[in-house]
Amino acid sequence: MKAMILAAGRGERMRPLTDHTPKPLLQVSGQALIEHTINQLVSAGFTDIVINHAHLGQQIVDYLGDGQRYGANIHYSAEGELGLETAGGIINALPLLGEGVFLVVNADIATDFSYAQLRELAIDLAHLVLIDNPVHHPQGDFGLDDLGQVCELSSKQLTFSGIGLYHTDLFKDLAAGSRKLGLLLRTAISSGQVTGQYYSGFWMDIGTPERLQALEALDWPRNKFGSM
Repeated sequence: MKAMILAAGRGERMRPLTDHTPKPLLQVSGQALIEHTINQLVSAGFTDIVINHAHLGQQIVDYLGDGQRYGANIHYSAEGELGLETAGGIINALPLLGEGVFLVVNADIATDFSYAQLRELAIDLAHLVLIDNPVHHPQGDFGLDDLGQVCELSSKQLTFSGIGLYHTDLFKDLAAGSRKLGLLLRTAISSGQVTGQYYSGFWMDIGTPERLQALEALDWPRNKFGSM
């Protein structure tokens, strides 16, 4: 199974750090954020990786190269300076991802979630990893019923972690261009074609300089799953 890292966000909330450096290349514990994700994916058996990029994206290509030093085979999906939103970026990268199921991970999260558990999972159109609502997103995104089906609303709303499995059929017949993932997911949820799982372990959205500093203070990832 191939994996895609979404790295095309402009990182407006991270300014001024992202004025001259793309957010995925910001450093934590001596490595770029995206390097930690690549190392975790490779350790879990995901060695074919697609990375999309937009703002200052050539820096990402120059920094990571072909992925050989990480034990990975990296391909890039360029989106121009403005980017294509989440679903648009995935659609643009489909020729590199091929047919069937693939993993997608946001480049700006830090977690000790075990990606290996997703490699052999059978899904319909999508499978989402959901977490408790962080302070900055108290309303949550979706519910999760007792059978593992994702629903729009429930008595306990959860937040989408930015980790998901998708089948290419979710994007079938959609034209290229800027498009958000949320609408596609909600359409699939309404037809009962999205499953999910709850994860209660370590997870952070690294969306602001303050959260980046907090992550650095945790000495992540060494104090989570060993030095990489």
